[in-house]
Amino acid sequence: MSVPEPQNLQTPATGRIAERAAARKAASSSASEGTVPAAKSRKNKGLGAIIVAVYGIFALSSTARAGYQILTKFEEAPLAYSLSALAAVVYIVATVALGSSSVRSWLVSRYAVLVELVGVLVVGALSYIIPEHFSHPAVWSHFGQGYAYIPLILPIVGLWWLYRTRPRLTK
Repeated sequence: MSVPEPQNLQTPATGRIAERAAARKAASSSASEGTVPAAKSRKNKGLGAIIVAVYGIFALSSTARAGYQILTKFEEAPLAYSLSALAAVVYIVATVALGSSSVRSWLVSRYAVLVELVGVLVVGALSYIIPEHFSHPAVWSHFGQGYAYIPLILPIVGLWWLYRTRPRLTK
C-alpha cells in the first residue's frame, strides 16, 4: 500500500506572500553589504509633500504663462519669455524628481533646485542691472517679485529639505 504524497497547501496568495518575504530578506541582506541605501527617501512625505505641491503649482503656472507669452507676444520680450519657459522646464523637472523616492531622483532634484536657485539669483540681479531687457516680467525677474518672492525662497527651502532627506548608505 502506498502512502499518498502531501499536497502543497499554499494558495496563490500565500505563495506571493512568501515570495515578497523572500525578496525583503534578500534586499535586507544586500543592504547590510553597504552597497544600497538603507531605505527609500522620505523626501516626498509630510513637509516634502507640501514642497512638491508648491513646485507643481509653479510648474503649471509658469508653463501656462510662458506658453501664452511665447505664442502671443514673443517679439515684445524674447529674453524674458524664454527665461520664463526655462523656469517652467526647471519647475517641471523638480516637481517630478521631488515626487519620486529613488536615489537617482534625489540627485536630479538637487540639481534642478540648484539650477533654479542660480537662475533666480542671476536673472533677479540682471533684471535690476539691465532693466531694458526685462521690460516684461519673467518668473525669476526681480527675484520673483511678481510671485511674492516665492521663486527666491522655494529653492532655499528645497535644498534644505533635500539635505535633511538625503539618501544614506548602510554599512
